[in-house]
Amino acid sequence: MIGYAFCGSFCTVAKSLKVLSDLVAEGNDIQPIMSEAVYTTDTRFGTAKEIVAQVEKICKRPVIHTIVDAEPIGPRDYLDMLVIAPCTGNTLAKLANGITDTSVTMAAKAQMRTGKPVVIALSSNDALSANLQNIAKMSVRKNVFFVPMYQDDTDKKPNSLVCDFSELKATMMSAFAGRQIQPFWKMA
Repeated sequence: MIGYAFCGSFCTVAKSLKVLSDLVAEGNDIQPIMSEAVYTTDTRFGTAKEIVAQVEKICKRPVIHTIVDAEPIGPRDYLDMLVIAPCTGNTLAKLANGITDTSVTMAAKAQMRTGKPVVIALSSNDALSANLQNIAKMSVRKNVFFVPMYQDDTDKKPNSLVCDFSELKATMMSAFAGRQIQPFWKMA
């Protein structure tokens, strides 16, 4: 089973939902996980209720959205992989510094305990500034893999990076083999 977690980069949720749908259509069993922000926040990209309903319909199972419900992922050792797509800079910083205060960070901590892959699909406006050190910290962690990233708007957001969602499935396959997909950075 694959854990598939959403964090609050709301502008990329639609792209992530497309990959999630494809994964399920290919026969993968998916356990959806959402940060509390995604589970409860209405934005111009959709209401929380609509997003939760869409994810639960795709996966045919309820979303894990609390720390308490995410904690058993480690002891029960039932995920073959955890994908965080999108992963915000905030969540990345917490993972890099051992902070476990959301359902997604708990799921990641629990998964890392098992020694199985964690795939990070980063979307962060400060990736090339405050969060660059956290990308470095996480890129050398065992069993942590990044979806290739690129600068999405060099003029208006020169420190922003977003993952290439078209590379998410290939990154997952590479992660199952224990390898970081290359190139790590892409030109837009």
